[in-house]
Amino acid sequence: MSEPAMETVDSFGMTAERQFAEVWSRTVLSVRERRLLLLGLLVGQGLHEQTDVQLDTALRSGELTETELREVVVFLTFYAGWARGSKLNDQVEALIERVRQARSGRSDHAG
Repeated sequence: MSEPAMETVDSFGMTAERQFAEVWSRTVLSVRERRLLLLGLLVGQGLHEQTDVQLDTALRSGELTETELREVVVFLTFYAGWARGSKLNDQVEALIERVRQARSGRSDHAG
């Protein structure tokens, strides 16, 4: 008779997820303010893949508009450097184009 297989529990993953949820649900700073802080940190550290995720979330959720994202580029370029600012600009413009194409594709199918 064999023993039942034990499920592997990702306790680190569960703990990390709970901590992220707690940090993002605190009320002193808005989600928008947290997103801006996080974007500044990610750009400053040159973490481009994570920056892409946060930019996408900010735009698609309505936390930041296209104009505001472009202003973030201008601001962070002066503090994170021209190379990182240029990369961020490319990321923002590519995202805006993808979102616009997706939106126009949806309205083409609906009409």
